[in-house]
Amino acid sequence: MDPTAQVQAAQQKMSFVQMPHHWPAQSDLLNWAQSMGPGTAVILLIAGTIYLLFGWYAFKGLVTVNAALVGGCIGALVADKLAEAAPIGAIVGAVLLAATTWPMMKYAVAIQGGIFGALVGAALWRSSTLDPQLAWSGAMLGLILFGLLSFIIFRGSVMMYTSLQGAVMLIFGLLGFAFKYQSIAPQIANHLQLKPFLLPLAIFIPAVLGLIYQQSQAAAEAGAAAKKK
Repeated sequence: MDPTAQVQAAQQKMSFVQMPHHWPAQSDLLNWAQSMGPGTAVILLIAGTIYLLFGWYAFKGLVTVNAALVGGCIGALVADKLAEAAPIGAIVGAVLLAATTWPMMKYAVAIQGGIFGALVGAALWRSSTLDPQLAWSGAMLGLILFGLLSFIIFRGSVMMYTSLQGAVMLIFGLLGFAFKYQSIAPQIANHLQLKPFLLPLAIFIPAVLGLIYQQSQAAAEAGAAAKKK
């Protein structure tokens, strides 16, 4: 094999199994959306819609899927370091973490809520005028707040987390498709870079709408069940 091709293959492999070297900035996320394939965009759109609209009804399956993805990433990293067998490690890690999550659903929701809280806290910290080197402080605050909230308001927390995740997946799926059209891709990228608040706002609006929709559906179902009694 040509040495250049070997280097490129090695870089692709390393990018698959290695964690990012720095906290992803908005420009990194936009670059990822620009390089996204159509298949990935379709998956994000479909999955984002499911998380956004049906998060509470299917939360056990969705939380298990999240756990499987996290377990697959961890398993791939560990297996690649030990035996350069990332695919096998990904399968083993996904199965183990998914099997552990199902019987411990309440704690799994709290853990994943803490992860979401850490991401939100770090993102808010970095977007403010605070020292970006201390973004871990915002992450810890978000982790503790969202994790404890899962035990206090379980159903509301599940709706909030699934709505947020669904909104993120849906928006990036739409961006992945939009960036495929060269006639509008430069304008979209330029607007998002000049006005950094647009991307968080684009995620926040559908997340709130999804939360309201899930809450209204759950309330309607509870009212119908009460009338039957």
